[in-house]
Amino acid sequence: MLHTVAKIAVASLIVGTVLAHFGITLDALVGELGVSPERLEQAIRRAVAVVLPNLLLGAVIIVPIWALIYILRPPGQSSE
Repeated sequence: MLHTVAKIAVASLIVGTVLAHFGITLDALVGELGVSPERLEQAIRRAVAVVLPNLLLGAVIIVPIWALIYILRPPGQSSE
């Protein structure tokens, strides 16, 4: 999973650099979409408020099950 996050971060950095080279900023892009930065921030906050409790609720069940399976796995067995 860390490998995937790293690949997404590198791809985002590359795309951001290319867009900055052409003079495209976040403010300009958001303005073209017809959304104010304040509305975008509010939408992100609402999305986090909805997603975070569900994510944590699922993690309360999934993480202990994963840990139990990981601990009880026979020796020498790879997870991949």
